[in-house]
Amino acid sequence: MSRDDRVAVSTGIARLHASPGLAGPGRLGLVTNHTGVLPDLRPAAPALLDAGARLVALFGPEHGLHGTGQAGESEAAQADPTTGLPVHDTYRCSGERLDKLLVDSGVDALVYDLQDIGARFYTYVWTMFDLMVSAARTGVLFVVADRPNPLGGLVSEGPLLDPAWASFVGRAAVPVRHGLTCGELARHLNTSAVPQLAGSAADLTVIEAAGWQRAMDAEATGLPWVAPSPNIPTPATATCYPGTCLFEGTNLSEGRGTTQPFEIVGAPYIDARFAPSLAELALPGVHFRDLRYVPTFHKHAGRPLRGVQLHLTDREVFAPVRTAVAMLATLRQLYPDDFDWRTADGDVEGTGHRHFIDLLWGSDRLRRAVDAGDDPLPLCDPSAPPGRWAGDDVLLYS
Repeated sequence: MSRDDRVAVSTGIARLHASPGLAGPGRLGLVTNHTGVLPDLRPAAPALLDAGARLVALFGPEHGLHGTGQAGESEAAQADPTTGLPVHDTYRCSGERLDKLLVDSGVDALVYDLQDIGARFYTYVWTMFDLMVSAARTGVLFVVADRPNPLGGLVSEGPLLDPAWASFVGRAAVPVRHGLTCGELARHLNTSAVPQLAGSAADLTVIEAAGWQRAMDAEATGLPWVAPSPNIPTPATATCYPGTCLFEGTNLSEGRGTTQPFEIVGAPYIDARFAPSLAELALPGVHFRDLRYVPTFHKHAGRPLRGVQLHLTDREVFAPVRTAVAMLATLRQLYPDDFDWRTADGDVEGTGHRHFIDLLWGSDRLRRAVDAGDDPLPLCDPSAPPGRWAGDDVLLYS
Protein backbone atom coordinates (compact mmCIF):
# COMPACT_ATOMS: atom_id res chain seq x y z
CA MET A 1 0.00 0.00 0.00
CA SER A 2 1.47 3.38 -1.00
CA ARG A 3 1.74 6.28 1.41
CA ASP A 4 -0.94 8.09 -0.61
CA ASP A 5 -3.39 5.33 0.34
CA ARG A 6 -2.84 5.64 4.08
CA VAL A 7 -5.85 5.38 6.34
CA ALA A 8 -5.91 7.09 9.74
CA VAL A 9 -5.57 4.55 12.55
CA SER A 10 -6.61 5.10 16.15
CA THR A 11 -4.75 2.77 18.52
CA GLY A 12 -6.43 1.01 21.40
CA ILE A 13 -4.67 3.25 23.92
CA ALA A 14 -5.91 6.36 22.08
CA ARG A 15 -9.46 5.04 22.31
CA LEU A 16 -8.99 4.29 26.01
CA HIS A 17 -7.68 7.80 26.56
CA ALA A 18 -10.82 9.19 24.95
CA SER A 19 -13.07 6.84 26.99
CA PRO A 20 -11.31 5.66 30.19
CA GLY A 21 -14.37 3.60 31.12
CA LEU A 22 -13.45 1.04 28.42
CA ALA A 23 -11.12 -0.59 30.95
CA GLY A 24 -13.75 -0.80 33.68
CA PRO A 25 -14.26 1.20 36.87
CA GLY A 26 -11.52 -0.34 39.03
CA ARG A 27 -7.89 0.45 39.78
CA LEU A 28 -5.74 0.08 36.67
CA GLY A 29 -2.21 -1.15 36.16
CA LEU A 30 -0.58 -0.25 32.83
CA VAL A 31 1.84 -2.70 31.18
CA THR A 32 3.85 -0.37 29.01
CA ASN A 33 7.18 1.18 28.06
CA HIS A 34 8.42 4.01 25.84
CA THR A 35 6.30 2.67 22.94
CA GLY A 36 3.12 3.29 24.96
CA VAL A 37 2.31 6.63 23.40
CA LEU A 38 -0.72 8.26 21.83
CA PRO A 39 -0.59 9.01 18.09
CA ASP A 40 0.63 12.54 18.94
CA LEU A 41 3.50 10.93 20.95
CA ARG A 42 2.19 11.87 24.38
CA PRO A 43 3.14 9.12 26.86
CA ALA A 44 0.07 7.06 27.70
CA ALA A 45 0.48 6.92 31.49
CA PRO A 46 0.30 10.67 32.26
CA ALA A 47 -2.28 11.13 29.49
CA LEU A 48 -4.55 8.50 31.05
CA LEU A 49 -4.19 10.14 34.47
CA ASP A 50 -5.10 13.51 32.99
CA ALA A 51 -8.15 11.89 31.39
CA GLY A 52 -9.34 10.66 34.78
CA ALA A 53 -8.32 6.99 34.56
CA ARG A 54 -7.75 5.31 37.96
CA LEU A 55 -4.17 4.36 37.12
CA VAL A 56 -2.29 3.15 40.22
CA ALA A 57 0.76 1.18 38.95
CA LEU A 58 3.02 0.63 35.95
CA PHE A 59 4.55 -2.66 34.79
CA GLY A 60 7.66 -2.81 32.59
CA PRO A 61 8.85 -5.61 30.23
CA GLU A 62 12.28 -6.59 28.89
CA HIS A 63 14.29 -3.42 28.10
CA GLY A 64 12.48 -1.63 30.94
CA LEU A 65 9.87 1.11 31.21
CA HIS A 66 12.03 3.59 29.30
CA GLY A 67 13.55 1.09 26.85
CA THR A 68 17.15 1.63 27.96
CA GLY A 69 18.02 -2.01 28.65
CA GLN A 70 19.74 -4.07 26.00
CA ALA A 71 18.61 -7.61 25.07
CA GLY A 72 18.22 -9.71 28.20
CA GLU A 73 18.09 -6.63 30.43
CA SER A 74 15.44 -4.47 32.06
CA GLU A 75 15.47 -1.50 34.43
CA ALA A 76 15.37 -1.40 38.21
CA ALA A 77 11.86 -1.16 39.60
CA GLN A 78 11.27 2.28 41.09
CA ALA A 79 8.78 5.13 41.08
CA ASP A 80 8.13 6.67 37.67
CA PRO A 81 9.46 10.25 37.86
CA THR A 82 6.76 11.57 35.51
CA THR A 83 3.66 10.19 37.22
CA GLY A 84 5.01 9.20 40.63
CA LEU A 85 3.44 5.76 40.15
CA PRO A 86 5.24 2.62 41.34
CA VAL A 87 6.94 0.63 38.58
CA HIS A 88 7.01 -3.18 38.74
CA ASP A 89 9.62 -5.01 36.68
CA THR A 90 8.01 -8.10 35.11
CA TYR A 91 11.07 -9.32 33.16
CA ARG A 92 12.09 -12.85 34.22
CA CYS A 93 9.09 -12.89 36.55
CA SER A 94 6.42 -15.58 36.12
CA GLY A 95 4.40 -18.16 38.00
CA GLU A 96 3.66 -17.65 41.69
CA ARG A 97 6.11 -14.77 41.91
CA LEU A 98 4.20 -12.88 39.22
CA ASP A 99 0.89 -13.77 40.88
CA LYS A 100 2.15 -12.20 44.11
CA LEU A 101 3.37 -9.10 42.28
CA LEU A 102 -0.10 -8.61 40.80
CA VAL A 103 -1.88 -9.12 44.10
CA ASP A 104 0.50 -6.82 45.98
CA SER A 105 0.08 -4.08 43.35
CA GLY A 106 -3.60 -3.75 44.28
CA VAL A 107 -4.85 -3.49 40.69
CA ASP A 108 -8.29 -4.65 39.58
CA ALA A 109 -7.40 -4.62 35.88
CA LEU A 110 -4.23 -4.70 33.79
CA VAL A 111 -4.08 -2.67 30.57
CA TYR A 112 -1.47 -3.98 28.14
CA ASP A 113 0.00 -1.44 25.68
CA LEU A 114 3.29 -2.47 24.09
CA GLN A 115 4.30 -2.29 20.42
CA ASP A 116 4.94 -5.81 19.17
CA ILE A 117 6.74 -6.52 15.87
CA GLY A 118 4.99 -9.70 14.80
CA ALA A 119 7.65 -12.32 15.59
CA ARG A 120 7.22 -15.20 18.03
CA PHE A 121 10.57 -14.68 19.73
CA TYR A 122 9.97 -10.99 20.51
CA THR A 123 9.37 -11.21 24.25
CA TYR A 124 6.67 -8.58 24.74
CA VAL A 125 3.93 -11.01 23.74
CA TRP A 126 5.18 -13.54 26.32
CA THR A 127 5.11 -10.85 29.00
CA MET A 128 1.49 -10.44 27.92
CA PHE A 129 0.91 -14.19 28.11
CA ASP A 130 2.50 -14.60 31.56
CA LEU A 131 0.46 -11.69 32.89
CA MET A 132 -2.72 -13.16 31.38
CA VAL A 133 -2.03 -16.41 33.21
CA SER A 134 -1.48 -14.55 36.48
CA ALA A 135 -4.56 -12.40 35.87
CA ALA A 136 -6.66 -15.53 35.37
CA ARG A 137 -5.33 -17.03 38.60
CA THR A 138 -5.79 -13.87 40.67
CA GLY A 139 -9.09 -12.62 39.25
CA VAL A 140 -7.64 -9.50 37.61
CA LEU A 141 -9.30 -8.24 34.42
CA PHE A 142 -6.92 -8.19 31.45
CA VAL A 143 -7.34 -5.48 28.82
CA VAL A 144 -5.29 -5.31 25.61
CA ALA A 145 -5.09 -1.83 24.11
CA ASP A 146 -4.43 -3.09 20.61
CA ARG A 147 -1.91 -1.79 18.10
CA PRO A 148 -1.29 -2.67 14.44
CA ASN A 149 1.11 -5.46 13.53
CA PRO A 150 3.89 -3.50 11.79
CA LEU A 151 4.43 -6.33 9.28
CA GLY A 152 0.76 -6.31 8.30
CA GLY A 153 -1.67 -9.08 9.01
CA LEU A 154 -2.05 -11.03 5.76
CA VAL A 155 0.76 -13.56 6.15
CA SER A 156 2.09 -16.00 8.72
CA GLU A 157 5.35 -17.83 8.17
CA GLY A 158 7.37 -20.59 9.79
CA PRO A 159 6.44 -23.64 11.86
CA LEU A 160 4.43 -23.74 15.05
CA LEU A 161 6.56 -24.03 18.18
CA ASP A 162 6.87 -27.54 19.62
CA PRO A 163 5.89 -27.18 23.33
CA ALA A 164 8.92 -29.28 24.28
CA TRP A 165 11.02 -26.28 23.26
CA ALA A 166 9.04 -23.64 25.14
CA SER A 167 10.95 -20.75 26.73
CA PHE A 168 10.57 -17.01 27.13
CA VAL A 169 11.28 -16.61 23.40
CA GLY A 170 8.24 -18.81 22.73
CA ARG A 171 5.79 -20.13 25.31
CA ALA A 172 3.12 -21.69 23.08
CA ALA A 173 2.41 -23.10 19.60
CA VAL A 174 2.71 -19.93 17.50
CA PRO A 175 4.47 -19.58 14.11
CA VAL A 176 7.69 -17.59 13.80
CA ARG A 177 5.88 -14.75 12.00
CA HIS A 178 2.41 -14.90 13.45
CA GLY A 179 0.51 -12.28 11.44
CA LEU A 180 -1.71 -11.21 14.35
CA THR A 181 -2.06 -8.09 16.45
CA CYS A 182 -1.43 -8.44 20.18
CA GLY A 183 -5.17 -8.35 20.77
CA GLU A 184 -5.76 -11.19 18.31
CA LEU A 185 -2.88 -13.19 19.74
CA ALA A 186 -4.29 -12.66 23.24
CA ARG A 187 -7.66 -13.99 22.07
CA HIS A 188 -5.98 -17.07 20.61
CA LEU A 189 -3.78 -17.76 23.66
CA ASN A 190 -6.66 -17.19 26.05
CA THR A 191 -8.48 -20.21 24.66
CA SER A 192 -5.54 -22.39 23.62
CA ALA A 193 -2.81 -21.97 26.24
CA VAL A 194 -3.80 -19.82 29.22
CA PRO A 195 -6.31 -22.34 30.65
CA GLN A 196 -3.65 -25.07 30.62
CA LEU A 197 -1.58 -23.10 33.14
CA ALA A 198 -4.23 -21.09 34.98
CA GLY A 199 -7.07 -23.58 35.07
CA SER A 200 -9.35 -21.13 33.28
CA ALA A 201 -9.21 -18.38 30.70
CA ALA A 202 -8.51 -14.80 31.71
CA ASP A 203 -11.30 -12.22 31.80
CA LEU A 204 -10.11 -10.61 28.56
CA THR A 205 -11.16 -7.40 26.82
CA VAL A 206 -9.55 -6.12 23.61
CA ILE A 207 -9.84 -2.43 22.73
CA GLU A 208 -9.43 -2.59 18.97
CA ALA A 209 -7.25 -0.30 16.87
CA ALA A 210 -9.87 1.51 14.81
CA GLY A 211 -9.12 1.92 11.11
CA TRP A 212 -6.40 -0.72 10.80
CA GLN A 213 -6.63 -3.12 7.87
CA ARG A 214 -4.61 -6.30 7.49
CA ALA A 215 -2.89 -5.09 4.33
CA MET A 216 -1.36 -2.13 6.20
CA ASP A 217 2.25 -2.30 7.35
CA ALA A 218 3.79 0.15 9.84
CA GLU A 219 4.35 2.93 7.33
CA ALA A 220 0.88 2.62 5.83
CA THR A 221 -0.79 3.32 9.19
CA GLY A 222 0.50 6.88 9.36
CA LEU A 223 1.38 6.29 13.03
CA PRO A 224 4.79 7.49 14.26
CA TRP A 225 7.43 4.77 14.53
CA VAL A 226 8.86 4.43 18.02
CA ALA A 227 11.68 1.89 18.13
CA PRO A 228 10.23 -0.96 20.24
CA SER A 229 13.66 -1.85 21.63
CA PRO A 230 17.24 -0.61 21.17
CA ASN A 231 17.97 -2.89 18.21
CA ILE A 232 14.76 -2.38 16.18
CA PRO A 233 15.33 1.19 15.01
CA THR A 234 13.22 1.22 11.81
CA PRO A 235 10.30 -0.57 10.12
CA ALA A 236 12.82 -2.15 7.73
CA THR A 237 14.60 -3.67 10.73
CA ALA A 238 11.31 -5.06 12.01
CA THR A 239 10.60 -6.57 8.58
CA CYS A 240 13.91 -8.44 8.54
CA TYR A 241 13.78 -9.47 12.21
CA PRO A 242 11.54 -12.59 12.00
CA GLY A 243 14.27 -14.11 9.83
CA THR A 244 17.58 -12.58 10.83
CA CYS A 245 16.89 -12.98 14.56
CA LEU A 246 17.69 -16.65 13.88
CA PHE A 247 21.33 -15.58 13.58
CA GLU A 248 21.28 -14.97 17.34
CA GLY A 249 21.53 -18.76 17.50
CA THR A 250 24.77 -18.85 15.49
CA ASN A 251 28.34 -17.61 15.79
CA LEU A 252 27.61 -14.81 13.30
CA SER A 253 26.98 -11.23 14.36
CA GLU A 254 23.37 -10.23 13.68
CA GLY A 255 24.44 -6.59 13.52
CA ARG A 256 24.07 -5.66 17.18
CA GLY A 257 26.60 -2.96 17.98
CA THR A 258 25.97 -1.26 14.62
CA THR A 259 23.38 1.18 13.30
CA GLN A 260 21.73 -1.58 11.22
CA PRO A 261 21.04 -4.51 13.54
CA PHE A 262 19.19 -7.43 11.91
CA GLU A 263 19.67 -5.88 8.46
CA ILE A 264 23.30 -7.04 8.35
CA VAL A 265 25.00 -10.27 9.37
CA GLY A 266 28.67 -11.17 9.34
CA ALA A 267 31.56 -13.09 10.85
CA PRO A 268 35.38 -13.09 10.76
CA TYR A 269 35.42 -16.10 8.43
CA ILE A 270 33.04 -14.81 5.74
CA ASP A 271 34.72 -14.15 2.38
CA ALA A 272 33.80 -12.94 -1.10
CA ARG A 273 31.73 -16.05 -1.87
CA PHE A 274 28.81 -15.37 0.46
CA ALA A 275 27.00 -12.47 -1.25
CA PRO A 276 27.19 -13.95 -4.79
CA SER A 277 25.99 -17.33 -3.49
CA LEU A 278 22.94 -15.69 -1.96
CA ALA A 279 22.29 -13.70 -5.13
CA GLU A 280 22.19 -16.95 -7.10
CA LEU A 281 19.25 -18.12 -4.98
CA ALA A 282 17.09 -15.30 -6.41
CA LEU A 283 15.15 -14.97 -3.17
CA PRO A 284 12.10 -12.73 -3.64
CA GLY A 285 12.01 -9.13 -2.46
CA VAL A 286 15.63 -8.81 -1.36
CA HIS A 287 19.10 -8.09 -2.71
CA PHE A 288 22.31 -8.88 -0.83
CA ARG A 289 25.24 -6.48 -0.68
CA ASP A 290 28.73 -7.57 0.31
CA LEU A 291 29.95 -5.43 3.23
CA ARG A 292 32.48 -5.12 6.03
CA TYR A 293 31.81 -3.76 9.49
CA VAL A 294 33.10 -3.67 13.07
CA PRO A 295 30.53 -4.10 15.88
CA THR A 296 31.05 -1.85 18.88
CA PHE A 297 29.53 -4.41 21.29
CA HIS A 298 28.00 -7.90 21.47
CA LYS A 299 29.37 -10.71 19.27
CA HIS A 300 32.81 -10.08 17.77
CA ALA A 301 32.96 -6.59 19.31
CA GLY A 302 35.87 -4.59 17.91
CA ARG A 303 36.71 -7.18 15.24
CA PRO A 304 36.54 -6.56 11.46
CA LEU A 305 33.76 -8.69 9.98
CA ARG A 306 32.58 -9.45 6.48
CA GLY A 307 29.02 -10.35 5.57
CA VAL A 308 25.97 -9.04 3.79
CA GLN A 309 23.34 -6.37 4.11
CA LEU A 310 19.75 -7.24 3.20
CA HIS A 311 18.32 -4.56 0.91
CA LEU A 312 14.55 -4.98 0.71
CA THR A 313 13.18 -4.39 -2.79
CA ASP A 314 9.58 -5.55 -2.30
CA ARG A 315 8.25 -6.05 1.22
CA GLU A 316 5.05 -7.67 -0.01
CA VAL A 317 6.89 -10.68 -1.46
CA PHE A 318 9.87 -10.72 0.90
CA ALA A 319 9.69 -13.82 3.13
CA PRO A 320 12.01 -13.14 6.09
CA VAL A 321 11.92 -16.63 7.59
CA ARG A 322 12.56 -18.50 4.34
CA THR A 323 15.27 -15.99 3.43
CA ALA A 324 17.14 -16.51 6.70
CA VAL A 325 16.84 -20.30 6.48
CA ALA A 326 18.32 -20.22 2.98
CA MET A 327 21.16 -18.06 4.33
CA LEU A 328 21.87 -20.54 7.12
CA ALA A 329 22.03 -23.46 4.70
CA THR A 330 24.40 -21.48 2.45
CA LEU A 331 26.69 -20.71 5.38
CA ARG A 332 26.93 -24.39 6.32
CA GLN A 333 27.77 -25.30 2.72
CA LEU A 334 30.39 -22.58 2.24
CA TYR A 335 32.03 -22.61 5.68
CA PRO A 336 31.55 -26.11 7.17
CA ASP A 337 34.54 -25.81 9.52
CA ASP A 338 33.73 -22.31 10.78
CA PHE A 339 29.96 -21.90 10.93
CA ASP A 340 28.59 -23.01 14.29
CA TRP A 341 25.57 -22.84 16.59
CA ARG A 342 25.44 -20.99 19.89
CA THR A 343 24.21 -22.47 23.16
CA ALA A 344 21.73 -20.48 25.22
CA ASP A 345 23.84 -20.69 28.41
CA GLY A 346 20.84 -19.81 30.53
CA ASP A 347 20.57 -16.23 29.22
CA VAL A 348 16.89 -16.73 28.38
CA GLU A 349 14.57 -17.95 31.13
CA GLY A 350 13.78 -21.65 30.79
CA THR A 351 16.56 -22.49 28.32
CA GLY A 352 19.20 -24.41 30.26
CA HIS A 353 22.18 -25.00 27.97
CA ARG A 354 20.34 -26.02 24.83
CA HIS A 355 21.11 -24.69 21.37
CA PHE A 356 19.58 -21.24 21.14
CA ILE A 357 18.60 -21.80 17.51
CA ASP A 358 16.30 -24.62 18.66
CA LEU A 359 14.51 -22.27 21.06
CA LEU A 360 14.14 -19.62 18.37
CA TRP A 361 12.94 -22.09 15.74
CA GLY A 362 10.72 -23.93 18.20
CA SER A 363 12.33 -27.35 17.68
CA ASP A 364 15.67 -28.89 16.72
CA ARG A 365 14.55 -29.74 13.18
CA LEU A 366 16.12 -26.72 11.47
CA ARG A 367 19.53 -27.25 13.09
CA ARG A 368 19.54 -30.94 12.28
CA ALA A 369 18.54 -30.37 8.66
CA VAL A 370 21.21 -27.72 8.10
CA ASP A 371 23.91 -29.85 9.73
CA ALA A 372 22.93 -32.88 7.64
CA GLY A 373 23.12 -30.89 4.41
CA ASP A 374 19.41 -31.43 3.77
CA ASP A 375 17.25 -28.76 2.19
CA PRO A 376 15.69 -26.96 5.18
CA LEU A 377 13.23 -24.86 3.19
CA PRO A 378 10.46 -27.49 3.37
CA LEU A 379 10.49 -26.92 7.14
CA CYS A 380 9.15 -23.42 6.52
CA ASP A 381 5.42 -23.42 6.19
CA PRO A 382 4.42 -21.64 2.99
CA SER A 383 3.11 -18.14 3.44
CA ALA A 384 -0.46 -18.46 4.69
CA PRO A 385 -3.21 -16.30 6.20
CA PRO A 386 -3.02 -16.10 10.02
CA GLY A 387 -6.51 -17.58 10.27
CA ARG A 388 -5.14 -20.84 8.92
CA TRP A 389 -3.22 -21.54 12.10
CA ALA A 390 -4.97 -19.33 14.68
CA GLY A 391 -8.59 -19.74 13.57
CA ASP A 392 -10.61 -17.07 11.86
CA ASP A 393 -12.64 -16.60 15.04
CA VAL A 394 -9.74 -14.76 16.72
CA LEU A 395 -9.32 -12.22 13.92
CA LEU A 396 -10.57 -8.71 14.67
CA TYR A 397 -9.66 -6.93 11.43
CA SER A 398 -10.31 -7.45 7.72
